[in-house]
Amino acid sequence: MARLGVMAHKVKKAVVPAAGLGTRFLPATKALPKEMLPVVDTPAIQYVVEEAVNAGLNDMLMITGRNKNALENHFDRNYELESTLEAKQDEARLQKVTHSTDLADIHYVRQGDPRGLGHAVLKAAHHVGHEPFALLLGDDIIHPADKLLEHMLDVYDATESSVVALMEVPMEQVSAYGVAVVERTDDSDVVRITGMVEKPSRDEAPSNLAIIGRYVLRPEVFEVLEKTEPGRGGEIQLTDALATLAENPSVGGGVVGVIFRGRRFDTGDRLEYLKAVVELATERNDLGPDLMAWLREFVASK
Repeated sequence: MARLGVMAHKVKKAVVPAAGLGTRFLPATKALPKEMLPVVDTPAIQYVVEEAVNAGLNDMLMITGRNKNALENHFDRNYELESTLEAKQDEARLQKVTHSTDLADIHYVRQGDPRGLGHAVLKAAHHVGHEPFALLLGDDIIHPADKLLEHMLDVYDATESSVVALMEVPMEQVSAYGVAVVERTDDSDVVRITGMVEKPSRDEAPSNLAIIGRYVLRPEVFEVLEKTEPGRGGEIQLTDALATLAENPSVGGGVVGVIFRGRRFDTGDRLEYLKAVVELATERNDLGPDLMAWLREFVASK
C-alpha cells in the first residue's frame, strides 16, 4: 500500500547495496560500517532508506557483508533503550529511536564474495523476482528536498525503460565515474542512453554525464548480469550490464537517463561527507543559527 500522499508507482521494491568495506574512512570503519557514520545525528544509511520510503517504496532489501550487524540493529527494536526512555518520559528521543524501526519492511541478504556492484545486485534477484525495482547506493545522499527518485519513478512509469540518474561533472572528474553516451529528447532533463563507459579517461569520455547512485531497473538486468564477465578489477560491473541493455533496447526496453541538477553528497568520500554534515546541520532550526555564526567567525579568522 502506498503511503498517504505518495503517488502509487509501478515500482514497489527498493534494493540498497551496503556491503562495502569503507577503507577511505579507516580507522573509524574498522568496526563500524561506513553506512552508519552519522550525518549530524542520523546514520547516512537512514537518509537513503527515508528517501525510498518517501517515494512510496516500503519493501526494501539491503545487501550487506561481514561486520554489518550494526545496520540490522539500527533498524530493529531496542527494547532496553526504549524502556529507559519511556521511564524517563523522554518522548522526543523515544520517537527518534522508534522512527528508524518503523520506517519500512527491511530484509537482508549477504553478498559474500566482494565481486562488484553487479554481483551485489544479482543477490537481489530472488527477492525482487520479475518486477522492476529501485536501486539506491548506500554512499549517496540526495538532499531530502530534491525529489530525484520520485522523478525517476515517474519517468519509468511513462517509458517502462530502465532509468539511470546522471549528473554533469567537470571533464577532469569523469575518470571517477561511469559515463553515459546519450541522445537528447524533447525533455531537457531526460536523455536516451545508447552506451556507457566505466571510468574513462578525459580523452575517452563520450560526455560529462556521470552515473550516480540511483537507478530504476527492469528485471531483465538480472539475466544480463548473469552473463556479464568480470571487468575492471575482476569485478562484475553494473555499468557493463546497463551498457548491454542500452545497446540492445529490444532485450529490456532500453535505458533512459534523468539529469539531476540538485544536491548530492557522496558520503564515501571524506570531503563530501564533511560537506553533507555541515550543509544539513546548517539547515536545522536547533543547530543552524549557532553553527552558521561559528562558521563565519572561524572562516574570518583563517
